[in-house]
Amino acid sequence: MTFYEELEWRGLIKDVAGEDIADKLNNEKVTFYWGTDPTADSLHLGHYSSLVTAKRFAKYGHHPILLVGGSTGLIGDPRPTAEREIMAKERLDKNMAGIKAQVDRIFNGQAEIVNNYDWTKDYTFLEFLRDIGKYINVSYMLGKDIIARRLETGITYAEFSYTLLQGYDFLHLFRTKNCILQCEGADQWGNITTGLELIKKIEGKEAYGFTMPLVLDKYGNKFGKSAGNALWLDINKTSSYELYQYLINVDDSMVTSYLKIFTFLTPEEIMELDAKNKEHPELREAHKALAHEIIKDLHGEAEYEKAVQISQALFSGNIKGLSLKDVEIGLKDVPTVMIDEGTTIMDAMVANKIVSSKREGREFLTAGSITVNGDKVQDENFALTKAVALEETLIVLRRGKKKNYIIKFN
Repeated sequence: MTFYEELEWRGLIKDVAGEDIADKLNNEKVTFYWGTDPTADSLHLGHYSSLVTAKRFAKYGHHPILLVGGSTGLIGDPRPTAEREIMAKERLDKNMAGIKAQVDRIFNGQAEIVNNYDWTKDYTFLEFLRDIGKYINVSYMLGKDIIARRLETGITYAEFSYTLLQGYDFLHLFRTKNCILQCEGADQWGNITTGLELIKKIEGKEAYGFTMPLVLDKYGNKFGKSAGNALWLDINKTSSYELYQYLINVDDSMVTSYLKIFTFLTPEEIMELDAKNKEHPELREAHKALAHEIIKDLHGEAEYEKAVQISQALFSGNIKGLSLKDVEIGLKDVPTVMIDEGTTIMDAMVANKIVSSKREGREFLTAGSITVNGDKVQDENFALTKAVALEETLIVLRRGKKKNYIIKFN
């Protein structure tokens, strides 16, 4: 299987420009770039699919340039529905620093990271119009999918011009770094082709474009969205445990395609996991492999092991081996109730509707269905004090097998 054939097998190719692109990627070592605008101080799991593909190119011997859009981020790529909020320069700089650090870590310091502000900040408006704007016809720009969709609701001149800025990035990198290929998600195809057009008209040469399908879940939602929130690559925004929980619970029908896209496991290893997933889906072996590969690449092996430990401890209810921070990470979405120190377990449960009545509370206690930090409690007068709390701070009260509550003291 050639490199290009493997890209096809993994489902990583949507659109390409350049008839001999397969030959180039299989038999030459090319310089390529992938770019993103710093709309937040961290990339998310959706971006990671593109970064993994770029890393795959690099492992094959191609040279990656990762562009962070210090200038394009000031304008904002047109969205299908509404104009992006204009971002303050200070916030943009903070976001750029966070993204650069993430990219550098993912590529082990081997990627060349550039900022398009460096070659646009001194370019005057008149010069840009004369040098770049004269080569791109307005009717050509109106044919771009995103621009066409925004015409009915309105699009500002700034957003309309975005494709020229990104096209110029490609031209600049082509000229200065012999970058002949741009790789992006499928939604960037229109901007890639603008760059190809500029290179052809101004330099009289051919370049190449490559897009990857957007990664979606079973229901057509963007991969990496959990309860309406992005799963961030920054461990301080999304913990390894949260990543683990998301990945271990992806739909069975999607896990093999995710293994192809997000991991460096061989086709043979992936197909073996696919067979196991079909034969024994309850074992979640493919899901565990997916979580292991992604978390290991982003945060290291120790973080994966820690995520597994937290998950197993919370599932069993035996949390004594966990730190206070681990418990707070694992149970950050469960209800928190406040009590006075010394309140009995019965009074705490009734007052906070953990049970509907004292009678129901006694039934749970007698059946051994109530635990405090993993230990069964059957005495309704058991006092909840700092002495029984984790690090004298919080208590995890569990009712049954799945209902958890965090108890803290007033």
